[in-house]
Amino acid sequence: MIRVVLVDDQPLIRSGFRALLALENDIEVVGEAGDGEEGLALVRRLLPDVVLVDVQMPVVDGIETTRRIAADPALAAVHVVILTNYGMDEYVLDALRAGAAGFLVKDILPEDLLHSVRVAARGDALLAPSVTRRLIQRFVSEPAPVAAGSGLDELTGREREAVALAAQGLSNDEIADHMVISPLTAKTHINRAMTKLHARDRAQLVVFAYDSGLVTPRTT
Repeated sequence: MIRVVLVDDQPLIRSGFRALLALENDIEVVGEAGDGEEGLALVRRLLPDVVLVDVQMPVVDGIETTRRIAADPALAAVHVVILTNYGMDEYVLDALRAGAAGFLVKDILPEDLLHSVRVAARGDALLAPSVTRRLIQRFVSEPAPVAAGSGLDELTGREREAVALAAQGLSNDEIADHMVISPLTAKTHINRAMTKLHARDRAQLVVFAYDSGLVTPRTT
């Protein structure tokens, strides 16, 4: 059973998501909150698999809520998905850097919401190639300084190559084709890189690849 907490200051949004998720046999909404502070308390008490968090909330906003969840070792198994309104891409990069597994727009189709919750619960990133392209554009305009001791030296050459390809939006199957290896080996490279870099999920690998300078976005 996938346990979900909803954190949004709009009761109508929460009730709509709750009603939809309640129809599924493998998903259970175990709690909901109207602001980030209340949401954090719920997450710490209930330890859900997935938290759907609105990016704009009173008291504590969604990005700070995500950052606090990601920073708490006791919540390492909790996957945060940021909820945004259409056209608010400026929050996506900050959310991923804070530790979010991905993001969804609030007018998402019901079947896509259900799929996304299941994907997040598995620990996979909600980063379609189109989303990755937008992230690359943000990295071009707002590059982060490369941190010393970024962790690149922890990775083998093949792991670096796999992470770089993941940062370009490639799936494990596509990485396998590019590297001429099996999909299982590609997945192993990605998983080992995540472990070495202490990345919560694939989304964090994408952020790492650009922040560390492993991949340099092209401006043309």
